[in-house]
Amino acid sequence: MAVLGAYPPGLTCRPIEDSDWDGIIECLGRNFPTRPRSYWERAVARMEKRPVVPDLPKYGFVLDMSGRIVGVLLALYFLHQGQEGEEIRCNLSSWSVDPEYRAFAGKMVIAVLRKKNVTYINVSPAPGTEKVNEALGFRRYSEGQLGFFPLLGSARRGYRVLEARADLPEMAMLSQGDQDILLQHAALDCLSVICVGEGRAFPFVFMTRRVFHGIVPCGQVIYCRSLEELSQCAGVLGRYLLRKGALLCVVDANGPVPGLIGRYFAGSGAKYFKGPKPPPLGDLTFTEVVIFGF
Repeated sequence: MAVLGAYPPGLTCRPIEDSDWDGIIECLGRNFPTRPRSYWERAVARMEKRPVVPDLPKYGFVLDMSGRIVGVLLALYFLHQGQEGEEIRCNLSSWSVDPEYRAFAGKMVIAVLRKKNVTYINVSPAPGTEKVNEALGFRRYSEGQLGFFPLLGSARRGYRVLEARADLPEMAMLSQGDQDILLQHAALDCLSVICVGEGRAFPFVFMTRRVFHGIVPCGQVIYCRSLEELSQCAGVLGRYLLRKGALLCVVDANGPVPGLIGRYFAGSGAKYFKGPKPPPLGDLTFTEVVIFGF
């Protein structure tokens, strides 16, 4: 993968514009042939609804060869209001370059990675790209995934699960950042809930998906403040999720988690970051997992 040298005549790397989408979808279709056009059209529609982060590209970058899109790198920027304050994250996704222009693919990544105050994440690295990620300065922050049965977790007395709504009184027990995460992800068809117990409120976001060759329904953990809180509320969450048709859950992890009964899959769904600090395990908010789906 070459990243140095001048572009050939007619080739430029520039931010994505709204008028580019037909060409982008065609380029993505050429390089991701297993994805139907409808998949990318839905992804574009959902991307267009996301709030813009000031002074940053709204969608990412393209390689433009005299008006024809020959390369795409989607960059999902978002402001994250965490427990340690506000930070900017960027999920790099759908890196797609036509074969004859792949010598210039790295230039798009370099164009994105210039901001030092942004935490960049790659939550779906292509197989065999570990060395490329490392060469670009990315490091692993999630080594695998834990498949667990929340219903087998301890069910604390008095704990209850409430679906997040703007007018729910218990929302006031959460920070404004957590409230925004719950409501914005509910609008993106996720299961946003609050577990309330012992005078405290714990926010969680799940997304339904199917695993084991699309046979088994499960709940993908999109947001929890910590794996400890997930374990603490597992039993009552399990009863709620079972009513939604999910007996199994999946969460990013670096090993077995006390209180979560299941199996750890080392190397499955490894994730990378570059920047000030890694995202916490169990936090896939506003990433391609939510925007694009599985």
